[in-house]
Amino acid sequence: MKSITWNTQKRYRPYEQWSTEYKKELLHSVAQSQWRLNYHIQPVTGLLNDPNGFSYFNDQWHLFYQAYPFGAVHGVKSWYHLVSDNLIDWQELGLALQPDSKYDSHGVYSGSAFPLGEQLLLTYTGNVRDQEWERHSYQLGALMDTNNEITKISTPFIPSPPVGYTQEFRDPQIFKYEEKYVMLIGAQNTKQEGQILTYISDDLKEWQFIGPLSFTDKKMGFMIECPNLVFYKGRPILLFCPQGLDKNICHYDNIYPNMYVVAEKFDLATNTLVGASSLKNLDEGFDVYATQAFNAPDGRALAISWIGLPEIEYPTDQEGWAHCLSLVKELHLIGDVLFQQPIQESKKLQTTPMQKLKGTSFTESFDLHTNSYEAKLTFTKDAKGTITLFHDPIKNNGLTISFDSKHGKMKVDRNHSEHPFASAFGSQREFEITKQPLNLQIFVDSSVVEIFINQGEQTLTARYFPEKSATALTVMTDKNWQGTLFPLRSMKK
Repeated sequence: MKSITWNTQKRYRPYEQWSTEYKKELLHSVAQSQWRLNYHIQPVTGLLNDPNGFSYFNDQWHLFYQAYPFGAVHGVKSWYHLVSDNLIDWQELGLALQPDSKYDSHGVYSGSAFPLGEQLLLTYTGNVRDQEWERHSYQLGALMDTNNEITKISTPFIPSPPVGYTQEFRDPQIFKYEEKYVMLIGAQNTKQEGQILTYISDDLKEWQFIGPLSFTDKKMGFMIECPNLVFYKGRPILLFCPQGLDKNICHYDNIYPNMYVVAEKFDLATNTLVGASSLKNLDEGFDVYATQAFNAPDGRALAISWIGLPEIEYPTDQEGWAHCLSLVKELHLIGDVLFQQPIQESKKLQTTPMQKLKGTSFTESFDLHTNSYEAKLTFTKDAKGTITLFHDPIKNNGLTISFDSKHGKMKVDRNHSEHPFASAFGSQREFEITKQPLNLQIFVDSSVVEIFINQGEQTLTARYFPEKSATALTVMTDKNWQGTLFPLRSMKK
């Protein structure tokens, strides 16, 4: 299709002004992509970013994501709606919240969902630009009925930031705590410091500002996005994205990190996470951001992430689409360490018999003829080696994961690719792992990989864009090892 020079006018063009011919060309271009995914949520066309409104309502799982359907750019955003009976197979219901009111005319930005009997309350940020192109942020609500029909609430919950804060004020999360409704919002104060602001309500109509959430004495960069507070056996887990964070506080390599803090308890009276831990990276890889989590009615704390980053160009941009969402993950705590594991429902992707893998102290290569599989690999506590995914043995391309379980080290490297990107932020990530026998659960899907290390004590997520012929899994190690492999089916829509 013809390339577009994206300017502000095109990015904010009303949806109805895009021609049918252009939309058909865009669909055709996306359909030709060699990197479309099998079992991860991806946009039909255009750009996908933050997961929103993750919830359980009317006997179904509901999920929305920020969408711009007309190109792989950040244009005027909507929410796109999906539903599922099993958290694996997602049915697309199409655009849900669109920028069609005076409070969200320049974008329906991120937010959350909260079930209220026969209705699902959606809360989100409306983005408006005035004639001088200055931003105005409104915290808004909408109600969805059991037929998935949505009606916007006519007046904002919160019409403006509190005194001392800028219009960088977005991404509300609502939950109930100690008989109060609590809303957390990502914010920036007038000193250009990132904070999380807390509001409380008795009726979900009138909201009282009680101040910034206290969880650290460190400066949290210039802005905090996507705050989410969930609980595991009563203990709070705070997920958030601090932009511009000093790397001496917690090291990261991505343009912006997704961090977490755990605490002993949430004291609403003082608006404090009591006994909060230091900051930790939520993911050790390249591409996780804007993770959204909630406490599901079945007792689990569930999370899903945007696999993509702001302000980064990806190889599929030229094809008219960008980004995907992670698998749904279950969260739990052991001490102050957050474990993320693929949900049990992920086994529903397995449709063919398991293949056993076994190797000795040399290189083993398996041409799988597919890049849609789950591999479980186990190595001894004193092993060193390298795993290459998306491997093309002739060109020696692939995504490599090097490990040293004796010394507790791991490195992922995507240098060896014919389609490099985001090189300004490095092509390698190195980190420490627990010194123990190494267990890896690896999900590969066309152009994305999610790795759960040692039962989810750490995760590693990366986009990688291979050639069609690069379908080998290669293991090189100095010790005997074993594993299992399952080819995985595509998502049922």
